[in-house]
Order: sequence, then C-alpha cells, then structure tokens
Amino acid sequence: MIKFIKNFRNDEDGAVTVDWVVLTAAVVGLGVAGVATVSGGVNTLATAISDGVEGQDVGTGGT
Repeated sequence: MIKFIKNFRNDEDGAVTVDWVVLTAAVVGLGVAGVATVSGGVNTLATAISDGVEGQDVGTGGT
C-alpha cells in the first residue's frame, strides 16, 4: 500500500492533463474576447457598405 501511495504521488500524468485543459480554456477565452471586441466594428462597417451599395444604380449592360 505504501508503494502505491508513493507511485501515485510521483505520477505527473494528471497534472499535465490539467495544464493542457487550462491552456486550452485560456486560448478559447481569448478567442471569444477577440470576437466580442471586433464584432461591433464589423457590424458598423457592414452597415456602411450596405448603405453605399444600396444607393448604386446598376445599368442593364446592354448596347
């Protein structure tokens, strides 16, 4: 039983898994924060482009 406890204490496989989970969560969190920051500007720009294109007159292209 003592040998099992010593091996369990020295085993670091679980700690590495926790590190990867925390790192992945941080990357996902940064991605979500980036999208939230940029989305307002993108919506404003899309509206401006839509308004500009809407006012254009497209000819028939005939002779």
